[in-house]
Amino acid sequence: MNVYGIRAIYRFEMARMFRTLLQSLVTPVLTTSLYFIVFGSAIGSRMTEIDGVAYAAFIVPGLIMLSLLTESIFNASFGIYMPKFSGTVYELLSAPLSPLEIIIGYVGAAATKSLILGVVILVTARLFVPFEIEHPFVMLAFLVLTALSFCLFGFAIGVWADGFERLQIIPMMIVMPLTFLGGSFYSISMLPEFWQKVSLFNPVVYLVNGFRWSFFGVADVAVGVSLGITIGFMALCIAIIWWMFRTGYKLKS
Repeated sequence: MNVYGIRAIYRFEMARMFRTLLQSLVTPVLTTSLYFIVFGSAIGSRMTEIDGVAYAAFIVPGLIMLSLLTESIFNASFGIYMPKFSGTVYELLSAPLSPLEIIIGYVGAAATKSLILGVVILVTARLFVPFEIEHPFVMLAFLVLTALSFCLFGFAIGVWADGFERLQIIPMMIVMPLTFLGGSFYSISMLPEFWQKVSLFNPVVYLVNGFRWSFFGVADVAVGVSLGITIGFMALCIAIIWWMFRTGYKLKS
């Protein structure tokens, strides 16, 4: 294992975060704070409890997931896309680094950024609404697994994309709508029966509900199923990236 190579990639990517701190950390926190003000205060004061949880507290896990998913994809996809865009990816591929070591460096840095953001938003949420975390270790497990899974997904998008506009297509046109429709701001049990069944095909439902269960002990789907879906998605992303490196898809051409 080339520890020095992994460390070099990791430190370079983390340094980019601190160079763009306003975009990487401050902007997502301010955006999430606005969600708390609008949904938590304005709308929450007019809504009853959901599953015995105050609405303002109920949306906390969903808002954290909303930021975590989008930032994980952005950080990882941009990290690997820039070497492709500048042409330095060939130097990276010719370096004494295995595909696994390259992935650990880029995805590890992106996941670290996402986890820092998730913790900061969690602390920020506590300023707006009181809540307790019933299962902190489960919460931490879902936070780490989700960050890693979507950083791997973002890495695959960064390899696939051949332009800046493509970096935004999947996060904005697919992931963002799925997150809003995945129970971030409501319980799917509030939907008509038909739409409840349709929602179960949305993978974000399982992420949000597993994370919400760790906070309040309530969820629309079993926590074991949520954990299995998350691990399965991670395995799928690993398989896709392995295939990309094995075939050289959009890396060597």
